Amino acid sequence: MARFVSSLCSLVLLFLFFSATEAQSSLTTTAEDRRSINITVYNSNIGLVRETRALTLPSGRINLSFADVSAQIRPETVHLRSLTAGNALSILEQNYQYDLLNPGKLLDKYVGREITLVLRRYQNNTEILEPVKAVLLSNNQGQVWKLNNQIVINPTNIAEMRFPDVPKNLVATPTLVWDVENNRTGQQTVEASYLTNGMNWRADYVLVVNNDDTRGDLQGWVTLQNQSGIGFENAQLQLVAGDVNRVREDESELAGRRAMNEVAAISKDGQFQEQAFFEYHLYTLQRPTSIREQETKQVSLLESSGFEVTKEYVINGQSYYYRNYNSPGAPIKEKVGVYMQFRNAERNRLGMPLPAGTVRLYKQDERGNQQFIGEDRIDHTPKDEDVRVKVGDAFDVVAERKQTDYKVIATNVYEYAYEIKIRNHKQGPVTVIVNEPIGGDWEMLSSNYKAEKTAAFAAQFKVPVEKDGETKLTYRVRVKY
Repeated sequence: MARFVSSLCSLVLLFLFFSATEAQSSLTTTAEDRRSINITVYNSNIGLVRETRALTLPSGRINLSFADVSAQIRPETVHLRSLTAGNALSILEQNYQYDLLNPGKLLDKYVGREITLVLRRYQNNTEILEPVKAVLLSNNQGQVWKLNNQIVINPTNIAEMRFPDVPKNLVATPTLVWDVENNRTGQQTVEASYLTNGMNWRADYVLVVNNDDTRGDLQGWVTLQNQSGIGFENAQLQLVAGDVNRVREDESELAGRRAMNEVAAISKDGQFQEQAFFEYHLYTLQRPTSIREQETKQVSLLESSGFEVTKEYVINGQSYYYRNYNSPGAPIKEKVGVYMQFRNAERNRLGMPLPAGTVRLYKQDERGNQQFIGEDRIDHTPKDEDVRVKVGDAFDVVAERKQTDYKVIATNVYEYAYEIKIRNHKQGPVTVIVNEPIGGDWEMLSSNYKAEKTAAFAAQFKVPVEKDGETKLTYRVRVKY
């Protein structure tokens, strides 16, 4: 009998040992274990998340649940390493659980199972709540219950539903589950990094021009959007500007994952610091910031004032003007575009590489109120390059084009003659640039203003027009196709 009791005790101890071992082999870490979080956002709807967490890990094989990751994580990009224990930690297998807990999915998981319904009824104007057992038969476009041996569709007197537990395949937050091998017991600082969709940023600029359109003040903003499914508190933020090549994903795969000097233009203190990075530019925010889910955040990027700008009036012709005779008997009304241009250089009180974005222009009216005058999009612009934005079309500078001659010289040789009248109703003289896209092998036979060949198939004229005056540009060109 003593031997039996002793053997039984040994079995119990052995069972408790293995139970404890089994309990130790499963570990869950959440955002509360974070020690640092770094977010790099690209302007192509993707972000790189790098976070460190302090974990106490047993040795051996561990089922490690890494909760509070992005809902739009790209699991194939995950990398895990120990910062304090070298190669002690290695991943054997990885699973991504994104079937998030919500009332609809919880009901779906309990189809065919019994739960407790709390039914509401009234007796003598008094509300009575009565718990009853019921089986959910269907949760498809409505609910079907087996209740008190009857089949009931969408009962309206349900005050609440009580479930005995949460199914294992439903999680409260998106979670990475790793099967890891650890050969060093104790506390470690681990770093996990991954790419996620749903994070994006863009640059927005406010350009204010002075009264005579010769000087400008520029304010640059970063507009950051987070729709990744998770927020990040006190994160170190970096932005990458440039055209990063990415492989186009199959839509079904994406759905599965959802079901990423004064140098006058200076970053403000505590704001962004710019540096060249590979073939891109990296902007690092010099302080932590919180990037919350479904939030649009704006942070100042740069400021500059008093730099030189120039205004241009431009007429852009059409290539079909040199294919046949056109618009007989009536002149062609031409729009005169208005452009603002400045050099992004240190000597012009600028010089910080400008990420692609939208430039919105403002100018003060006679009462000193700033008025919006136009907007345009610019591409990524490095230092020492020109920034050119279209403001709109001129109101008081108008142009009319008329074809004055058309000749067929040979089977594939033609002559075209044009007259362009430009009228200026402004309070001062202007110079209008006329760009003519001429196809084929062309030769300017005559013109009353100098024609400059600006490209293989383009000629340009600079036409001065006096205040309240009219100037005629006439030219003849021979084209061989």
